[in-house]
Formats: sequence, structure tokens, C-alpha cells
Amino acid sequence: MIVNEEFGSDNHSGIHPEILKAIESVNKGYAVAYGDDKYTDHAVKKFKEHFGNGVDVFFVYNGTAANILGLKTVTNSFNSIICAETAHLNVHECCGPEKFIGCKLVTIPTSDGKLTADMIKPYLVGFGDCHMAQPKVISITQPTELGTVYTPKEIKELSDFAHKNNMLLHVDGARLCNAAASLNVKMKEITYDAGVDILSFGGTKNGMMLGEAVVFFNKKQSKNFEFIRKQGMQLASKMRFISIQFETFLSNDLWLKNARHANKMAQLLKKEIKNISQIKITQKVQGNAVFAILPKKYITSLQKKYFFHVFNEEKSEVRWMCSFDTSKEDIMDFVETIKQIISKK
Repeated sequence: MIVNEEFGSDNHSGIHPEILKAIESVNKGYAVAYGDDKYTDHAVKKFKEHFGNGVDVFFVYNGTAANILGLKTVTNSFNSIICAETAHLNVHECCGPEKFIGCKLVTIPTSDGKLTADMIKPYLVGFGDCHMAQPKVISITQPTELGTVYTPKEIKELSDFAHKNNMLLHVDGARLCNAAASLNVKMKEITYDAGVDILSFGGTKNGMMLGEAVVFFNKKQSKNFEFIRKQGMQLASKMRFISIQFETFLSNDLWLKNARHANKMAQLLKKEIKNISQIKITQKVQGNAVFAILPKKYITSLQKKYFFHVFNEEKSEVRWMCSFDTSKEDIMDFVETIKQIISKK
């Protein structure tokens, strides 16, 4: 039996037709390598339209690199980075931060993936003490790994708190588009306007083939990134094939249309399963993810037909993701399969 992989991750989705067409359009002739081409210049201008003229933007292959290299640029090995216990930086980077940055990750337990200043305060100790790690960065994910979304006010409170303590605020924005769509705000409102210092901006999960960006809102902090990116093996030679994707993605609201659709499908899934008594939705559905608890016997049967992740084995909590190309029919088929499995048990 072929397992349907659609709800396992938005990384499982394909490439948006407009982006695929754009990639093909630049596959003609020659262009200077390593980003010194007109397509990269155009893409950077698009970023400035969305995030402000003062930003520095650098493209890398993937989100792990965006997070790790961006943070490495603004830290020393004696620093610490504070993040939620569930942060991708902590759970799914295979100790990359520790290896390549050399920093200590200080993780904080949360019920919904979101950090607050009050939660962080007890961990800000040892400033100036050579025997202790020096707190340098607060890193949050938007939306969080539990699908919840920070409001502009919540981000501003964190950035003010960070800056008051001579720290920086980093945002892992692999799904930033989904957060902006959920809040119905411009991306600038939940980054630059809210005091964010560094952003890892994602496109892969929202219709691009590959490529993420590191955005610095203060050019003083990006001073050495070009060298760190090269050392980190993330400087693409044929950069135009990443750049044209971003130019297309950030034009004509394609990023927003894709994100809105994915979010809408997650809301539909929530609506269809919330009245199934054997299923308990565990987190607010604010982006394109649905977290739910259901008995293990149902999970095992459902995974024979659909691939998805069990987010918390102990609680029997699963994660179902929707994408820019998830259809209403896909949702209804999935829900019908769940109902059939439950009825047979």
C-alpha cells in the first residue's frame, strides 16, 4: 500500500508552478556566480520592500544553516542562546548550534511553545562572571513548533527585554509567512517594527524548491556573515536559481496566498475533527499545523495509510501539517479515513 505523505510536513509539498516556471526562465545563458548577478540584486530589493531598506540579506540553502550561521555571526563561544525547550534549534538541529557556534543552549519549558520575559528572567544570570556562560541571544520561532503565533506586541516585549539586557532577539521564521497571514499583518510588523535583530526567513515550506534567507536588521551585526557563510559551505555558486525563487515568492503576494491557503486548510481540518470524541486538539490552530491527541491504536492504523509525526510519544500527541497545495478533498479524505478507523476499533 502506498502511504499518503501529505500531512507529514509542509516540506513534503511540491514547488509552486509559478516558482518552477521562474527557475526555468533563468536557465538560459550565463550569470555571474556567487550572488553577483542581477537576479540576486532584484531578490534583495524585494526583501527591502517587505522588511525595510536598511536590511542586509543573505541566501543559504536551508533553514538549519540560516539559524546556525546567523546566530554564529553575533555570538562568541562563551555566550548562551535562550530558546524554548521545543525550539527547532534545540530539538531538530542535530546539535548543530553546539558544534558550529560553540554556544550553550539554555532551554525553557513552555506549554504552548511561546516565551515571555518573565519566563526568561530567572535564566539571565552570571553577566560579567568569567565562570559562567554569558547570555547573548533570545531565539523564538514564529509560528512556534507547536503551531502557536506570537503577536506583534508579544515580540516587541521580548525585543525590549532583550535589548534592556544587552541581548539580541532572533526569530526562526521558517513559517513566518503563515504567522503574518494568521495575524493579517505585514511581515515587517512582526520583525523590524517589533524590534527583531536577526531573522531566518523561510520559503521552502511555503512553495519554494529550496532556499532560505538570513536577514539582519542592523548592518553592523552582519559584518562578517559573508565569511561565515563561505566557511559554513552555504554560498551557492549558481545563486540565481535561489534568488529568482525569492523574487517570485515575494512578488504579487504569492507568499501570502500560499500561506493563507495552508492556514485555511488547517482550520478546515480542525473543524472536521474537533467533534470526534476520541480526538483532543491540544494547541490553538493559528498557522498551518494541527496538534492532537488520539489513542495509540488509532495512530498505528492511520499511519498505515498516512505518514505523519508523533510529536510526543508519551502523550500520544501527533502533528498534522497543511501546505500551499493541500486541497479540501485531501482534508475530507483524511478525516473520513480517521472516522473509518475509529468505527472499526
